[in-house]
Amino acid sequence: MSTMRDDIRRGLSDIWPAAVAAAPIGLLFGAVAASKGLSPFEVFLMSIMVFAGGAQFAAIELWANPAPVAALVFSTLLINARHVLMGASLAPKLQGFSRGQKFLGLYYMADENWALAEKRARTHRLTPAYWFAMVIPFVSGWLINSTLGAMIGAVLGDPKRLGADFAFTALFIALVAAFWKGRVTFWTVTAAGIASAVTYRLAGPPWHVAAGAVFGLLAAWLAAGSEPRVRNVAIEEAEA
Repeated sequence: MSTMRDDIRRGLSDIWPAAVAAAPIGLLFGAVAASKGLSPFEVFLMSIMVFAGGAQFAAIELWANPAPVAALVFSTLLINARHVLMGASLAPKLQGFSRGQKFLGLYYMADENWALAEKRARTHRLTPAYWFAMVIPFVSGWLINSTLGAMIGAVLGDPKRLGADFAFTALFIALVAAFWKGRVTFWTVTAAGIASAVTYRLAGPPWHVAAGAVFGLLAAWLAAGSEPRVRNVAIEEAEA
């Protein structure tokens, strides 16, 4: 049985690659937000109150004066709709959390710490020590880097020339690899990737997020539903 110290150490060990990968994205967001007229303090407030990289980028892209409130609400709601499913899958595994720890922890749930927590839950009980050892440095890094990006602004230049724009892509490839379960994962990732890419080309953001989620869930349901039947057929053939 792991101790609190073990859980803290493991949480810090699991989250640091994601925190490093998020650093250039946070800097980039801050710089883009500054170019839209937001002050470093306003960027800090947005990051701590919203804390959703994709939604924050979408909001900044739509930023204008006066602000298009309906478009901002709809796009951020669409992009973050996946958090409903993520929270539903994680909530039953938070039995040792107080109500306050659940609300605070899930408020700052991101794709990275959700995926790592789900992986951890396969072999260990999730504890507040492990969860907040992941959340606190990850959130702190996003706040610091996004604010710093707003302060130095255009000095950053184009992050693509440094390959920084590929940091999150590489991170998500690693997360998918850790969850690989054979054909079900293959069809889920393939369907979500193709649907998202095609929708991005045809309709643009944020519709590609919803398309990827819908087709990924559909593919997972179809692939998982066919597994028992495939196994039964194989068993029958072997017995024959």
